[in-house]
Amino acid sequence: MSDTPTALTAPTAPLRARAEIDLAALRANARTLRALAPGAALMAVVKSDAYGHGAVHCARAAVQAGASWLGTATPEEALALRADPGLPAHVRIMCWLWTPGGPWREAVEAGLDVSVSDMWALREVTDAGRAAGRPARVQLKADTGLGRNGCQPADWPELVREALRAEAAGLLRITGLWSHFACADEPGHPSIAAQLTLFRELLGHAEEQGVRPEVRHIANSPATLTLPETHFDLVRTGIALYGLSPSPELGSAADFGLRPVMTLSASLALVKHVPGGHGVSYGHHYVTPGETTLGLVPVGYADGIPRHASGTGPVLVGGKWRTAAGRIAMDQFVVDLGGDEPEVGAEAVLFGPGGRGEPTAEDWAQAAGTIAYEIVTRIGTRVPRVYVNEEPIGQEPGDGPGAGPGAGPRAGD
Repeated sequence: MSDTPTALTAPTAPLRARAEIDLAALRANARTLRALAPGAALMAVVKSDAYGHGAVHCARAAVQAGASWLGTATPEEALALRADPGLPAHVRIMCWLWTPGGPWREAVEAGLDVSVSDMWALREVTDAGRAAGRPARVQLKADTGLGRNGCQPADWPELVREALRAEAAGLLRITGLWSHFACADEPGHPSIAAQLTLFRELLGHAEEQGVRPEVRHIANSPATLTLPETHFDLVRTGIALYGLSPSPELGSAADFGLRPVMTLSASLALVKHVPGGHGVSYGHHYVTPGETTLGLVPVGYADGIPRHASGTGPVLVGGKWRTAAGRIAMDQFVVDLGGDEPEVGAEAVLFGPGGRGEPTAEDWAQAAGTIAYEIVTRIGTRVPRVYVNEEPIGQEPGDGPGAGPGAGPRAGD
């Protein structure tokens, strides 16, 4: 099976299941986010196949709405985007999750911006710049408190010094300085102010030593939405771009003027009458309380439906909310229709924007004890992505509402 979901650009005959991706909603979300950070460039984070929505289609739509940067985790994701003829060559693409022996030279030759957090990575990217005969675009990442990737403050002076030395030799160009918040989705968390203070200190040191970055950035989706003092030159928006709130405590998607982009639905594979006392699915964790009808929804945990939502996952069938009855299996699960008799093939909507009364990804997250990020990202490759409201590739970036300041990084782009 391909690692990339089947992509369809228009509705077709009824499908077992489909994830409809509304690119108009994505473009509108991008413009909303740009308006919240008018002095900063917008990075559309499209890692993990655009959080399950489809990286190429979503990257194109985001660029049409004014995103001037794209962000990925792995270099392979970034290289695939750079190879897409539908993306303008001027769009900057950054990747930040590297391991020793990665495709540094390919990244340099493709003009990617690569993140460096440690001396081993600086050595490898410097060697790649030498081999490629052109300077690498390097962004130095500081660990200001998240404790994952990023250079420790004690090691920052050495990393900055050696990066400047390589820049003077023409082997790289320091294009950015950046970090990442640990708790920006928790309003008032003390680590937010502490990280921001440390980030400013590390920026100050680097710039005192002679670093002249094009962009400085620390704001993720929650910081973009609620912390304008963190916007600097660039904001990196992931989950908010797809119309989902990064945290219920911050507010709902609607509170921020965002619209969910993905609607997941399936066609009922079977509707049948059963008596009371009938066990349903593995382990008989659900037993019908009386005579009823059952509907078979032909998706399961192999498609990314969380097994942890067994007995709680909501589905809209025939205008009513139903709940996954019993265990969610690999390929299917059952809903108790309470005696209703929809046609076989009737639509079962697992989640969407909520405007038709359907559940949302957040509802599924609560049912499974997780976050909405995981719900959309885990939808698997057996579920075709059906793209609607796609616009011609040739449309100028930034057309429409929201175009204005912040469409690109500072001088030097």
